Amino acid sequence: MPTDRLDQLKAFHEEDPEDPFTRYALAQEHLKHDNAARALDLFEALVETDPDYVGTYYHLGKLYERLDRTDDAIDTYAQGIEVAREQGTQKDLSELKDAKLKAEGIGFD
Repeated sequence: MPTDRLDQLKAFHEEDPEDPFTRYALAQEHLKHDNAARALDLFEALVETDPDYVGTYYHLGKLYERLDRTDDAIDTYAQGIEVAREQGTQKDLSELKDAKLKAEGIGFD
């Protein structure tokens, strides 16, 4: 059943509401269930409370793009680029730079 994973993640979140991985996974799962509003709330809160959780920026930016909030997406990618630079995570840095360029209309497909 598709809700099993969502229910399990909700239970993990109730046990430890501050765990960034659980919050990130819960946001992703809400996206899979077409609950963009709840995913947006979770991603935005995660960026606020755990700004070093670099994976959030890419997915929040993509969600902003999906919601036709391109300026927010570009700003989010830029924030993520700074975090990835500080952490020295080259894969994240590359993905965020690419996403930002595409959101700006500069990407090559």
